[in-house]
Amino acid sequence: MLLEVKNIVVQYGKATAVDGVSLEVAEGHIVCIVGANGAGKSTILKALSGMVQLTSGEIWFSNQRIDGKEISDIVKLGIIQIPEGRKLFPYLSVLNNLKLGATLRKDEAEIRKDMDKIFESFPILERRRNQKAGTLSGGEQQMLAIARGLMAKPRLLLLDEPSLGLAPIVIDELAGVISKINQSGVSVILVEQNIPLALRVATSGYALQVGRVVLEGEIEKFRSNEIINRAYLGE
Repeated sequence: MLLEVKNIVVQYGKATAVDGVSLEVAEGHIVCIVGANGAGKSTILKALSGMVQLTSGEIWFSNQRIDGKEISDIVKLGIIQIPEGRKLFPYLSVLNNLKLGATLRKDEAEIRKDMDKIFESFPILERRRNQKAGTLSGGEQQMLAIARGLMAKPRLLLLDEPSLGLAPIVIDELAGVISKINQSGVSVILVEQNIPLALRVATSGYALQVGRVVLEGEIEKFRSNEIINRAYLGE
């Protein structure tokens, strides 16, 4: 198993954001985490990235326990997060934003090869390579945020609400991008409120409610679940 999250609890002061969550990600899979605002989805990603400390529980990645490690050490292991809202450097060029994704890497020749692959996969970014990131459209900024994450050479990519604020046609394109990333050998955790997108690309999933897992399993289980259909799909 690539990732094992074991009964984690995360508290902010006296408030419990994540309450005894366990989940797994197998190598080569896309796992979605769905739920309403405040369900604890983003907090789980922050815990995986080392951005928040666990109150209790354990996180194992590739047979190493990683809770308590420095963020930079977790990145070096291959866990890369694409944060909600993209968090680009708006006054830097597209090219310089991409270069920042490879900051912790030392393999210069491989970095150049990966940059070529990025421009092949995202031709719009090559055309706009000298343009300031803040002047891109919302969809282009999301593609740049994902591409910057890929420059860090992830084994596990954490996507936090990537469809937020995007037009339906761009969301369709985003679904294709996520699938292609996975086909290239990168495992993915997709945190989404856009349930149709999550169901379209994920192999399995977890549904959260107030910090707890209320449904888990293969993605077909989500498609046939009455609560998911009523709450998120309007059926």
